[in-house]
Amino acid sequence: MFTRRDAVALLGAGAGSALVTTAAQAQGAPPPSDGPAKTVPSFDHGRVIERARQLAGSPFEPPRAELPKAFTEMSFDAFRDVRFKRDRAFFAKSPSGFAMELFHLGFLYKEPVVVNLVREGVPAPIPYDAGLFDFGQTKPPGRLPIDFGFAGIRLLYPLNKPTVRDELAVFLGASYFRFLGAGQHYGISARGLAVNSGEPEPEEFPTFREFWVEEPAGDAAEIVVHALLDGPSVAGAFRMVITPGEETTVDVGSTLFPRQPIKKLGVAPLTSMFYYGENDRRSYRGFRPEVHDSDGLLIEAPDDAWTWRPLRNPTQVEIARFPAPAVKGFGLLQRDRLFEHYQDLEVRYDLRPSYWIEPAGDWGPGRVELVEIPTDNETHDNIVAFWTPDRPVEPGGEPLRHSYRLSSRKLAENVTPKARALHTFVTEARASGDPQAGPDHVRRFIVDFAGGDLGYWLDDPKKVVTETSASSGKINAAFVVPNPEISGFRLFLDHEIEQPGGRAELRAVLRAGQKVLTETWAFPWERPAAPG
Repeated sequence: MFTRRDAVALLGAGAGSALVTTAAQAQGAPPPSDGPAKTVPSFDHGRVIERARQLAGSPFEPPRAELPKAFTEMSFDAFRDVRFKRDRAFFAKSPSGFAMELFHLGFLYKEPVVVNLVREGVPAPIPYDAGLFDFGQTKPPGRLPIDFGFAGIRLLYPLNKPTVRDELAVFLGASYFRFLGAGQHYGISARGLAVNSGEPEPEEFPTFREFWVEEPAGDAAEIVVHALLDGPSVAGAFRMVITPGEETTVDVGSTLFPRQPIKKLGVAPLTSMFYYGENDRRSYRGFRPEVHDSDGLLIEAPDDAWTWRPLRNPTQVEIARFPAPAVKGFGLLQRDRLFEHYQDLEVRYDLRPSYWIEPAGDWGPGRVELVEIPTDNETHDNIVAFWTPDRPVEPGGEPLRHSYRLSSRKLAENVTPKARALHTFVTEARASGDPQAGPDHVRRFIVDFAGGDLGYWLDDPKKVVTETSASSGKINAAFVVPNPEISGFRLFLDHEIEQPGGRAELRAVLRAGQKVLTETWAFPWERPAAPG
């Protein structure tokens, strides 16, 4: 996993054409005249696709840079102190409100990225200039070449106040990127692509090695970023249209060219962190009741069926698969928005965004997968969710194309119209009919459902029933009671696993007659294995 997750919150190379020689030219000034004017083909995304096709036809060569010692041995704090000079931001004087800054190479970010500015259809690589940065306590070395490169890009926009540009999006490290809506704090990350995530073999992290950022027009409500992705198994071209707002959206289109067979391709991957929460107290320490960027995976099927799977911090790598003929949407959500459930004034887990993905077009047969990885602290991303195709991914043939909308959501009710599983609590329960059964045989699951039409049924609660199932073991009890504190209902479910080391997948939904009132709650649990 890519572990330095906080580098983006607190704060990829190969040139596609000859580098310009001055910063003025990079920002759009015409080059010196050297004879008759030549017609320059207007930039379009097809050029990025062609670059990706050419890369895939050649052996993979990772981008390299000879970084001075001051950058290779840089600490996280030193890297954070290297800041782009705000008065040098690109297209900052445009009335659009957008601006762009660059990240310097150093710390974990040692692979150079080429950044091109596209003005009036003409792309120009931005040359390296140490004068763009304030290095803080780091003493920069002597003069560096103009093709030294950068680590990534930061996009700014006045999300919260008309006169203040806030961070809108950051592209930094491999193919990771983050973006925010109004009033949100960085947490979850998106990625261009995941390769073999959760598999026994090492995971591959393709890199955005070059960007083309279109300078927005004065009245633009969006900004367009093109990215060239490259890795040992695949090359690809991405076009991302970022529209800022209360809930910022990114419309993504990708074209992929496999270099070699890929065991598991993760499309539209999301990466997050779950350390502990109300359903998993094993790692609870200190004064904070919960520590997580996301608390569940939500999946929408075309038949209006919704599945909610609370996240966990497992003792070993766990993979949950959700096969379906098609997927209408999926995402990792931070559903719990109450500050008192986190009590963290610094990182504000209650303000972390939810990322929701809506596929466009037919992706073909496939499934959503959730990978949960053990972690012993909150600095590591240990949760990955993505869609993966059923068909094998092989080189040759037609490229793989996927389009989708990725949105940064605040509230769960903006995602699903059905009643939602707000809370999941897990405790011990008594085994039925077996006085010798120990407390690890049975678990009681307590699930609070709220929203949707549940408030209507509080006046006639006997009509609300639960439908439950278990992949193994036996359900000893399942019943529902009104929970007026949330204008909803509380489910109690007792489940028993008879064999040590046994595992069960539980599901529950609330109904009133034939009417489905809630999303389907899904949760696994495993009885501890016998000692020795």
